[in-house]
Amino acid sequence: MKKTLVEFEHVGLRYNASGEALSDISFTLGEGSFHFLTGPSGSGKTSLMNLISLRIKPTRGIVKLFDEIVQTKEVDELAIFRRKIGMVFQDFRLVEHLSAFDNVALPLRLRGDSEKSVKSDVKELMQWVGLGDHMEQRPETLSGGQKQRVAIARAVIDRPKLLLADEPTGNLDDVIGERLLLLFEQLNKLGTTVVIATHSQHLLDRFPHPRINISQGKLTKQS
Repeated sequence: MKKTLVEFEHVGLRYNASGEALSDISFTLGEGSFHFLTGPSGSGKTSLMNLISLRIKPTRGIVKLFDEIVQTKEVDELAIFRRKIGMVFQDFRLVEHLSAFDNVALPLRLRGDSEKSVKSDVKELMQWVGLGDHMEQRPETLSGGQKQRVAIARAVIDRPKLLLADEPTGNLDDVIGERLLLLFEQLNKLGTTVVIATHSQHLLDRFPHPRINISQGKLTKQS
């Protein structure tokens, strides 16, 4: 029996007085699972990802990560939780004054890895995602698809326990998109729990993983 890594119990999220963005969300994700998060635009996918990544707190209900209730945690404790989570957001969130290489290397350097190890690991991964010739470029000189690949490489470089990706292949062609999904699958086989929000029917057909579907702020299916 696999451990539960993420658990939501009757979670609601309200941004203002106009109503709940998410309503009565309950689901569990087992350790080492791989799920797609699906649903139309505006259905609440990004809000749900923000809750799982601890960027925001729920208005009601209980959120558990790594078998602990996160609402009871202090700020410094939440920071420790976040180090176990790799995140790929639609707006990339790259550090503009750093090169692509240094953006990807950031988690390893913060962790205290040796520079020799950092250089070897980052170079190998950047070649895998097709950026071997762009390592010294800054984000402002990269295309949207290249920035997306830098953001993905940074999120997976230190093998997080939980990987969250919000439309990670939205700026990529099908070939590169499939290659990155294969990378996510490899990471999953090493034990990382993966949740990917996507609109891509091509990827959903090509990679038949279980789905969590949201519509109008409510969970409609978890398979």
